[in-house]
Amino acid sequence: MAKLTHTDESGRAHMVYTGEKPVQRRTATASGRIDLMPETLKLVADNMMKKGDVITVAEIAGINAAKQCGTLIPLCHNITLDQVRVKLDPDDKGIAASATVRCTGRTGVEMEALTAVSVALLTVYDMCKAVDKTMIISDIKLINKEKHDIA
Repeated sequence: MAKLTHTDESGRAHMVYTGEKPVQRRTATASGRIDLMPETLKLVADNMMKKGDVITVAEIAGINAAKQCGTLIPLCHNITLDQVRVKLDPDDKGIAASATVRCTGRTGVEMEALTAVSVALLTVYDMCKAVDKTMIISDIKLINKEKHDIA
């Protein structure tokens, strides 16, 4: 097993020092989904939910979540994000969510992408819970992460 990077020599958790790492262009994409009843999907599609436009509100919530990741997850660094894109796509069984986050920095943005997807899906859940007691959030995962040297 590889050495854990977020623990010190005595096993205590700490934030990793990144000050000597090179600044690079970093991108991460995450995805997930929420399954909904067909009736709920129709209400969402027709913009008839009492709390408003589910897709737009959830996408904005995901963007806000990515920007708050360093506050929510104790050992994440506060990093300046260059871009956050959150997309929710309804299908015949529910809504698929994806988030792509970009920064120019010393540490990756995979936690920001995962947080964006998670909160976007939780927002859908919150906005639909009055009419759908069967919702299931699932398959939240990191799809891709990249880093590239700055030329």
